Amino acid sequence: MPTITFKATLFKPNPTEKIGSDTLLTLPKDASAQLPSKGMTMVIGTMNGFPFQAALEPDGKGSHWFKVKQALRTSAGVGAGDTVKLAIEPTKEWPEPKVPADLEKALKTDPQAHAVWVDITPMARWDWIRWIGAAKQEGTRKRRIEVACSKLSSGMRRPCCFNRTECTLTDA
Repeated sequence: MPTITFKATLFKPNPTEKIGSDTLLTLPKDASAQLPSKGMTMVIGTMNGFPFQAALEPDGKGSHWFKVKQALRTSAGVGAGDTVKLAIEPTKEWPEPKVPADLEKALKTDPQAHAVWVDITPMARWDWIRWIGAAKQEGTRKRRIEVACSKLSSGMRRPCCFNRTECTLTDA
């Protein structure tokens, strides 16, 4: 797949949005349309010449967005309000996601679920974490962790009924 190049402006989300206060970047729709998926996509690339890897989240409006980590902002010398030049390429190499403490604790108490968790791909682990993280209420999150462990214990490798093109929040 050819490199996708574009310019975009970094921004801080509106405080009323539930995506935190991190600095974000939304891809132009024409750049997003060149990606192989409308769902979450892992990319490697450069921002103002500085390398990075990021999971692009669908924004629900026909594009993708990602959190621009502090280290990259510092390296590139940019912040919210600055326009940056990007060059990205989708990659099949998914890094290990950060496993939330509550999920990690549940997996440690269920050897069968943990065994399947260790055996699945990093991309599948990202999907489980995103499905759990998409819960809007704490009670729903707890139930999803229980369901995830049960399904993993039975050998299920991906969450079912999960729309990968929906925006979810993750700190993975």
